[in-house]
Amino acid sequence: MSSRVWDKTWQLLLDDILHRQRTILNNQDLQLTDEELQNYALIDIENSLQINGSLLRRFGGMPFRDMSATTHHRNSLVMDALSYDRQSLSEEHEILLSSVTGEQRLVYNEVMEAALNNKGGVFFVYGYGGTGKTFLWRALCACFRSKGDIVVAIASSGIAATLIPGGVTAHSRFGISINVTEDSICSRIKPGSDLTELLIRAKLIIWDEAPMPHRHCFEALDKSLKDVMRVLDVGNAEVPFGGKVVVFGGDFRQTLPVVSKGIRADVVAASLFGTSTDNVEELRKFSEWLLEIGDGIAGGENDGEVDLELPADLLIQDVTNPIKTLVDVTYPDLLAQLWNPEYLQQRAILAPTHEIVESVNEYVLSLIKKDERIYLSSDEVCSDARGTGDGDIHSIEFLNSIKCAGLPNHQLKLKVGAMVMLLRNIDQSRGLCNGTRLIVIDLGARVIRCTVLTGSHKGYRVHIARLTLTLSGTCRFPCSNEVTETKAEADALLQWALSLAQLHI
Repeated sequence: MSSRVWDKTWQLLLDDILHRQRTILNNQDLQLTDEELQNYALIDIENSLQINGSLLRRFGGMPFRDMSATTHHRNSLVMDALSYDRQSLSEEHEILLSSVTGEQRLVYNEVMEAALNNKGGVFFVYGYGGTGKTFLWRALCACFRSKGDIVVAIASSGIAATLIPGGVTAHSRFGISINVTEDSICSRIKPGSDLTELLIRAKLIIWDEAPMPHRHCFEALDKSLKDVMRVLDVGNAEVPFGGKVVVFGGDFRQTLPVVSKGIRADVVAASLFGTSTDNVEELRKFSEWLLEIGDGIAGGENDGEVDLELPADLLIQDVTNPIKTLVDVTYPDLLAQLWNPEYLQQRAILAPTHEIVESVNEYVLSLIKKDERIYLSSDEVCSDARGTGDGDIHSIEFLNSIKCAGLPNHQLKLKVGAMVMLLRNIDQSRGLCNGTRLIVIDLGARVIRCTVLTGSHKGYRVHIARLTLTLSGTCRFPCSNEVTETKAEADALLQWALSLAQLHI
């Protein structure tokens, strides 16, 4: 099947390949054979698959790129890392640098000195949300890239990666195992690979949202970089991260690594250890209040439980129709601004429970005067891997009624103009990750067309196809005579439902 699809469509994939190669090689008279054009198309497909953790060889029947046939090919990762407009980046750098704070300037200077003098070093930029960490990343990226140097920008989450120019997730870039252990290494960092050449040439590595992953992820990168960098200098095997300049950033008040059945000490052990005037005053007091809550000192000394008094302006006084009031305050004049990306990306409603989320969604959807389309999940029970037939004891109606974190509802109602959020990393290179917000512009039977509202790809039009989710690993599915005694076992039952095909929007 893959071979037949390729034979019928490969010519459609070649529209801009010749133009791009002429631009890259600065040779407007360049001519490529059909074989070379096909190989460049396969290289592009392979690069897209690698970004999302897959390989072309996994698809049986598809031809594989022949590097000997693409005589003009160079390391695509290095080419992408260098394909920036240096003039515009230089101008952006000047603008950003003129706006940095004193603390940001100190960090900037320290990192620049270490990188420009090839001194190596590991830095951690600690700051809570809104203190300008992303602004600092942009300034550093613009500075180095405007000089023709390489910056490897990654983040622990997909949505954070889209905020950094050229950013991708750490796991997809380095090939870090999901079930990381103290013996793990980065599977994609191998001697002689394209990624290894990219890292060797990189002046700087930025890793945002660093407190989120397990510390074994950083140890895996440390071991892998030491292994490949010692080729340049045997002493690199004895210094952190092979002598590269690595900058971590994040906020320990936010999400820390998740340790299955772990206590507080286990979470700490798994974490990366880090070493108008009236309006301004109002913002300062509000920030201090949020920090006191985050530090656990709001309301005075306590043993973990305390009653907090919320400011009156944060409360919804209308108890008759609180959902309507919440939407009206957050999205005033919504229908008139429905297609205004700036208006939509500056607003969001966060809710503590799925029930409130559904109430808000239903109310907002009712305001949009468009035809509604309903999408349903697959409602066929997957065969039991053990062959015991235990799955037959759970009815279709029960499976369709399951509502839990990370699993879309069985029924999804959408309209053109509805705002949606992705729940899975689909394609970080196009800004499609967990947390990306979009607005629906067309509804198909199996494909939905949307416009990205957030991140560095805002304004892009993308297609979200129906996805099939499969359960990774093994899960003990309870029999009818078994009792689910622990939360972990209950979670396993709910996670089993992830093997159903879903439309993830």
